[in-house]
Amino acid sequence: MNEEIKAPQVRVIDEKGVQLGILSKRDALREAEMRELDLVEVAPNATPPVCRIMDYGKYRYEQKRRAREAKRKQHVIVVKEIKLRPKINKHDFEYKLKHIREFLEEGNKVKVSVVFRGREYEHPEFAYEVLKNVIESTKDLCSETYSLDNCRPEDKSLTITLNPGKIS
Repeated sequence: MNEEIKAPQVRVIDEKGVQLGILSKRDALREAEMRELDLVEVAPNATPPVCRIMDYGKYRYEQKRRAREAKRKQHVIVVKEIKLRPKINKHDFEYKLKHIREFLEEGNKVKVSVVFRGREYEHPEFAYEVLKNVIESTKDLCSETYSLDNCRPEDKSLTITLNPGKIS
């Protein structure tokens, strides 16, 4: 910007986008000063480098405003985790299922884990049954169809991650 430009000659574009041609650095700076604006190097690798006459403070403000707008419109997906047990009571299962459905409706991913304790690991069919019930109960909210093949054993648990779908 301005005096920091190193090239002896630059291609100059004014604030309206009209090309002024190739000028020496001194002439380009004088032209920018006459218009009470800054000379900003926009393409330093071109031959000769391209400089634009603009209000640099206003340009930076516009960039920050656009970045803020983009950040405001983005949606962060959070992974929520629900832990279940292989021999879970029906009421407890329905209570946890209600939370799973709420998380999916909010647009969050849900990691459902069935955690084993002690000898429960010897009977994984109970855990598969619990996960099958979860999959069946949430298939209307998920973006894809799940099966028990999607389950992966981790340490002393079985997990499946449910992705939210389009809610109409």
